[in-house]
Amino acid sequence: MNILKSRRKILIALQLLLLTLVFASNSNAALQRIPEPPNINAVGYILIDMHSGQVIAKNNANERMEPASLTKMMTSYLVAKAIKNGKASLADEVKISKKAWKMKGSRMFIEVGKKIPLEKLLIGSIVQSGNDATVALAEHIAGDEESFVAMMNETAQELGLTDTHFVNATGMPHEDHYSTPRDMTMLGMYLIRDYPEHYKYYSQKEYTYNKIKQFNRNRLLWKDDSVDGIKTGHTESAGYCLVASAQRGNMRLISTVLGTKSKAARTTESQKLLTYGFRFFETHKLYSSNDRLTDVRIWKGESEILPLGILEDLYITIPRGQYDKLDANMSINATIVAPANIGNPYGSVNIMLGSQMVAKRDLVSLRTVGVGSFWHNLIDSVKLWWKEF
Repeated sequence: MNILKSRRKILIALQLLLLTLVFASNSNAALQRIPEPPNINAVGYILIDMHSGQVIAKNNANERMEPASLTKMMTSYLVAKAIKNGKASLADEVKISKKAWKMKGSRMFIEVGKKIPLEKLLIGSIVQSGNDATVALAEHIAGDEESFVAMMNETAQELGLTDTHFVNATGMPHEDHYSTPRDMTMLGMYLIRDYPEHYKYYSQKEYTYNKIKQFNRNRLLWKDDSVDGIKTGHTESAGYCLVASAQRGNMRLISTVLGTKSKAARTTESQKLLTYGFRFFETHKLYSSNDRLTDVRIWKGESEILPLGILEDLYITIPRGQYDKLDANMSINATIVAPANIGNPYGSVNIMLGSQMVAKRDLVSLRTVGVGSFWHNLIDSVKLWWKEF
């Protein structure tokens, strides 16, 4: 009889264990029920959310490749920067040099010696991918193309594009002219973020100059209403390339494909990436910069309360339908002693989705707290000694 009871207990225990394992398995499956990214026919590609920086899909994202005319994103970035800093104007009259006029490849068809408003050249470089317009812009901003290229490389390093090196302003093939899918995506992101008023040119579908109408080579502008930029590229050695950006609601995705086989392929493969990202993921803003997330005790200060928060907006990109499963916790230094300056880190806020940490940011001081009076410090010293005793 006792043996039978023991067997029943063991059987019940095993059943409970099995149910627990099944429940845990189902819970994890609920968090991970996302299909694999689509098969992308490109030498390298990447898809990121612009706000969170989350990489959604990638392959050979850090491999150095030819960027072709994607290079012109950096050219227009520097033009926009010069305009913002008051060193150039859209109304500037740019005299066309013989070098610019003689450029081969895609062209705006400008004439040597003629003066053309900078804005027209900018549109010609972006929409028509004109090599002639691009060199004219480079010469106007820096004096000559070589000096402009030095600015391009300096800016690439400042932006953290560490696997990028430029030899010219247009993207013409050269063994030392290279980038990566990740770097080109980040360049697109910085252009949209830093110069939104400039980014509008990338959504323009056509441009006519000198009675010659040319269409934007980014065919996604016709196929997907959410796509508003940004740049195509092509040479025989680079293949067909495209950095594309689309916004649906508050979610903006940027995709990059390098080395596809045709114009149609770069469009199709980019659309596959964007569709996958929007269909299976969602992005949320959890906290704003300088939001007061918590107050903590600060010792030996002119105040006893120190507000903590984060320095930048916190966005996360997660599988669709999982927002309610998010959890936030804070890890804060056990003892904080004055002085405290704005921006000093004193812990972290951790965003969890199940057992997975999806984001972590420093908790920093949101205001300065100076050292308190002698008597206040003395009292706090005693309290700290007693607290740690």
